[in-house]
Amino acid sequence: MESLNQSLFLLINAPAHPNPYAVTAAFVFADYAIWLVPLALVIGWLRGDDALRRGLIEASAAALAALFFAQIVVALWPHPRPFMIGLGTHLMPHIADPSLPSDHLTFLCAVAASLMLHERTRRAGALLALLGVPIAWSRIYLGVHFPFDMLGAALVASAAAWLAAATGRWFQEPLLRMATAVYRPLFAPLIRRGWVAR
Repeated sequence: MESLNQSLFLLINAPAHPNPYAVTAAFVFADYAIWLVPLALVIGWLRGDDALRRGLIEASAAALAALFFAQIVVALWPHPRPFMIGLGTHLMPHIADPSLPSDHLTFLCAVAASLMLHERTRRAGALLALLGVPIAWSRIYLGVHFPFDMLGAALVASAAAWLAAATGRWFQEPLLRMATAVYRPLFAPLIRRGWVAR
């Protein structure tokens, strides 16, 4: 399996003299595209009703659980990054910590999978999942992740999304009440003007 992982990595990883436009695109996806996920959650909260907000709370819980599970995987199996074993082209500075699973993709896939579990947010979840494709490519292309790191992220994220959906009835309502108690006074002027939802 490791030889397959490395072979796939070398197919996707940047060549010794990469196209500068490809490198620029890779850095944009690797560093900045992930911020579209919290932005989507915030916009959903500001524009949505309480039913949507419960789903966003569940998606956020799925992301936190997925990142926690990812740390367990890292502790149990500290797989080195490609540049730590001198494999391929390394273009992106990164600390030499374990690579499996990818934190970026774990976070994104957990939110996407959680949203896709519900009919109302399925389309938004699918769009976020599609965003994961160039993010995964970019981090492999720049030499900081293996393809199996991305597969591991998707698996961990899916498990966390399922767990959040199965247990959501226990935490959604209390967290919604607490968040609303802070949100409504804080955003009262914007709510009165109709710029954000109550």
